[in-house]
Amino acid sequence: MNRRKALSILAQSSTAASTLGFSHQSLAADKPNPSKKLPITMTGYIFDRIEALAKGQVKVKVEGCELTYSEDRIGGMNTHVFSGPGTRDVTEIGLHPFMLAYANDQFRDYSLLPVFPLRVFRHKSIFIRKDRGITKPEDLRGKKIATPGYSSTSLTWIRGILEHEYGIKPADVEWYVSKVDSSTASSGGPSKQENVIPKGFTVREGPAGKDESDMLADGDVNALFHAAEPQCYLDGHPKVSRLFSDFRVVEQAYYRETGIFPIMHVVAMRNKSIDANPWLPEALFKAYSESKKVAYQKIAKTAWTHNSLPWVAQEIENTEKLMGKNFWPYGIEPNRKSLEALFQYSHEQGLAKQQLTIEELFHPSTLNFIES
Repeated sequence: MNRRKALSILAQSSTAASTLGFSHQSLAADKPNPSKKLPITMTGYIFDRIEALAKGQVKVKVEGCELTYSEDRIGGMNTHVFSGPGTRDVTEIGLHPFMLAYANDQFRDYSLLPVFPLRVFRHKSIFIRKDRGITKPEDLRGKKIATPGYSSTSLTWIRGILEHEYGIKPADVEWYVSKVDSSTASSGGPSKQENVIPKGFTVREGPAGKDESDMLADGDVNALFHAAEPQCYLDGHPKVSRLFSDFRVVEQAYYRETGIFPIMHVVAMRNKSIDANPWLPEALFKAYSESKKVAYQKIAKTAWTHNSLPWVAQEIENTEKLMGKNFWPYGIEPNRKSLEALFQYSHEQGLAKQQLTIEELFHPSTLNFIES
């Protein structure tokens, strides 16, 4: 069944809504075979919200499946799907690289599930030289800014936030892409889709042999936008700091104003696997949600035993007061504003050739999934 036909059926069916409470009629009659477990492969980081699922803990299983979970870094996961063998049934993936592969390269082998393993507020990801007269976002105009991956999800978010919150457009600064990424050990390095440069836009290469941290430390650039803290910042370089020193206050104000919790990674599923097992997306969504609930319970009851921060309990209470008990929601509706913001930013910045929609990227059967 093609996507257009599936969407038509979904729109016409009054019983298409899917919930974790299972109070719906499934779009497909297919159900898991109770006498035979389906082997599926899944890849991703093992975050606290994924751990129970990845490690097969009690009560967190993918119904009807025998799961093999393997760890990988995001660069490797992106490359495997977009230009590699693409054999993994389910994989964590960069949201913006997936958008670019879909919009620009006609990639259609995988569809997205509304599960978001990684999301990060990005005001914290702007680092500056303290000796270049930069004290507020508006001071970035005309400055040289380094990054190891121009079209990465994090950089697309940062540029979008600067334009819509502070009036700083991408063309207002000079961009330099480092040939080396200091965070490769944890990220796997930028994939092809994270090195897309808009047509008619100038992005220069950084000095040979220097990573983005070196460029900032040596004064080759005035600022750095990067998902990871640069080594020079971690080392306490006297002339390097964050643009927003109290970034938590700024990011919480941003959330209050916009309702956006920026999404970095998403779960993708191979369309061949969905076509063969139409019940599988729902089973996966439920398992991811149940795994996250285990993490919530652990945070509430025993976070102080696993975290060395002295006021972790206060942080939990403050987060729930601002964002609610389910502060890391799955499903489309709680995340619509965040998704549509990134779709807008990507198209505005000349990266995605079209402004994408939720209905294009997410599998039709998942559009009404909600958590119980």
